[in-house]
Amino acid sequence: MQYFPLFMDLDNKPVLVVGGGEVACRKVDALLRAGALVTIVSPKIDDYLQALVADKKCHWIQHFYSSDCILKEYVQVWATTDNPDLNHQVYKDAKRHGILVNVVDDLPYCDFITPSMVNRGRIQIAISSGGASPVLVRNIRETLETVLPQNLSLIADFAASKRNSIKESLPTVNQRRKFWEQYLSSSDVNEAKSREQLEEFYVKQLDTGVDEQGFCFWICYGDDIELLTMKALRYMQQAELILYHVDCPFEFIDLSRRDAERVSFDTPMDLSDKLQAARSRDERVCVFVSEHSHDYALLMKNDEFLLPGSVS
Repeated sequence: MQYFPLFMDLDNKPVLVVGGGEVACRKVDALLRAGALVTIVSPKIDDYLQALVADKKCHWIQHFYSSDCILKEYVQVWATTDNPDLNHQVYKDAKRHGILVNVVDDLPYCDFITPSMVNRGRIQIAISSGGASPVLVRNIRETLETVLPQNLSLIADFAASKRNSIKESLPTVNQRRKFWEQYLSSSDVNEAKSREQLEEFYVKQLDTGVDEQGFCFWICYGDDIELLTMKALRYMQQAELILYHVDCPFEFIDLSRRDAERVSFDTPMDLSDKLQAARSRDERVCVFVSEHSHDYALLMKNDEFLLPGSVS
């Protein structure tokens, strides 16, 4: 992983943008959307920025850049001019103050980079190639834009409004997580057009109760991770415990739920002990074994399993 992905809170935080051209327009627009207090330093600025300044949405210092333009209060500095020497000077000045700085289209002079974004209100998806292939990133973004439903913003706002009240009905974190898994997997929710519809489904789901029953789902891995079925991926995201053979490729394990416990095994007896303990706790378990292994057939009895590429 070349860059650590991070969403930064810029609401009501001071940010400096050096430059007033087309690139500055894009950056200032994004910064204002994030609630930043933007100051622009440039002898002249684009008409779009002029309009923002006139509306008092950002501040303009109308003169050439100098080192004393950078104040320690800034949390970010952006160098967006078409003069590399000036941009590099901005970088040096910012670093002297310990401020994060981005010199646009100049990776060696960037403490951070900005990804391509898919926005659905509270839901944001960031995509980056580390500067290697902007066109590839754009293609990925276009794919996601066509797949993700437009009502994600509505659903996210509704879920946020219930963060406190749901605790009265479901006191434990585990109960609430399972409730939201059931709720969000409903086709009624995914097709909802209004908050009233979401509220109706919410009340109905609470009355129905939370399915806290455990499961054991076996996934027989092979050489091609792309042969995993959607059903397998769904179980992998719901599992509380991932049991995997020591030879299982990490790519399979890494697609599992991030906060699930991950435990390796190397023999059927070792796995049997771990499965027995998990079942006694009524946990949701996914087990990864090789598609070429027949050593675990008895343990699989009465459980559900999938081979890579199988239809489900």
